[in-house]
Amino acid sequence: MNRNKQVLLKQAVGQGPTGMALPWQKDVLSEGIRVRVREAIREIVSEELDAVLGAGSYERSVARRGYRNGSRPRTITTSQGKTDFDIPRGVIWEGGEKVEWQSTVVPRYQRRSAQVDGALLGMYFGGVNTRKVKQAIKILFKDAPLSRSTISRIIGKLKVYFEAWRTQSLSKEQVPYLYLDGIYVKVRCGGRVGRLPILAVVGIRPNGEKILLALEIRGGEGEEAWKSVLQDLVRRGLKRPKLAMIDGSPGLSSAIALTWPGIEKQRCTVHKLRNLLSHAPEALHEEIRTDYHAVVYADDEATARAAYDTFVKKWRKLSEGVARSFEEAGLELITFFRYPKSQWKSLRTTNLIERLNQEWRRRIKTQVSFPNESAVLLMMWGLVASGMIRMHRLGGYEDMAQACLPDLAASTNARVTETRDTEKSKSEMAAA
Repeated sequence: MNRNKQVLLKQAVGQGPTGMALPWQKDVLSEGIRVRVREAIREIVSEELDAVLGAGSYERSVARRGYRNGSRPRTITTSQGKTDFDIPRGVIWEGGEKVEWQSTVVPRYQRRSAQVDGALLGMYFGGVNTRKVKQAIKILFKDAPLSRSTISRIIGKLKVYFEAWRTQSLSKEQVPYLYLDGIYVKVRCGGRVGRLPILAVVGIRPNGEKILLALEIRGGEGEEAWKSVLQDLVRRGLKRPKLAMIDGSPGLSSAIALTWPGIEKQRCTVHKLRNLLSHAPEALHEEIRTDYHAVVYADDEATARAAYDTFVKKWRKLSEGVARSFEEAGLELITFFRYPKSQWKSLRTTNLIERLNQEWRRRIKTQVSFPNESAVLLMMWGLVASGMIRMHRLGGYEDMAQACLPDLAASTNARVTETRDTEKSKSEMAAA
């Protein structure tokens, strides 16, 4: 055993409730750092006061705007734990009146540094139950005056930012693509705990960045529910997007058509495949999957259309349920072919927002249920706003300029309408 380990063991023996103190229970280095932190805080605040007064201590100057007025004791919790220091006081001359100076570095009533608040929020967003936070912070911030309710007060402050976010103007946002989906979460509502859908909207900016645009709890995922969410975005100034990625929800599709008539829609190819397989016995699954992939993984739009026609003709004979389900989605399954090839992988499915939903589920699973609607919305928004959940740029974002050409939507909308009418006529003739 080396000399350092022998010294540590000698210091640890006989201490603590087990007769053996662990090395991180006493940290001389941190104690020394805390002394330096106290001195640094006092120096920074003193320099701030000098700048406001326009003169240093005992300095005579015509630019002086006031004078020092002693000091008072303060306590603040930093990443080094509880720190006691004396904060200088000052009096400022404003409009012929004397006003007590207030520090912006250490505002009145502030008990913790922003770094500490961020760490506490990080524990909460990371899944630590609020009832366990006290034990965690006892170790992280020694002797700090933090209680279990501290995290609740910090979260309460978040509400101000959350409310500002959900009402802020979107008139300056350019969002050519939208991803829309719902996630069900257990929430206490009306005195009962039930699963309610949270409708989420994620937009893609012209530089490929993803932005969370809306998080709203509704009683369901029908047309009226989605329409209220989309119309709220319009009221906030969101401009008409070019393309919306959606699952198979008929209510969502109708709401988009009512809000932005003629907008292009891309049905999630993964959701549709699962739906097709549910209409056929397992013995046919591999054949369905192969024929379906020939459509959605084609080399270009023309090839995809040919594979689409082949699929319909073949499966009308083999399985009416499969053919009917496939035709229900129509050419919205291959809308993505009209956009840059580098983006096809990202546009053909709703995986982008599904992954976000998955992250939300993973982070909130420690909560049996949320006490109210605002609590779950605040946590989900906070996970994104704090960076605990990161959203990377859209795949193929380098070609967004090509995707945002002004005449793209008009030309493709005309083609979609014409083709859809043709396919509808063929179906009606076949049925007759």
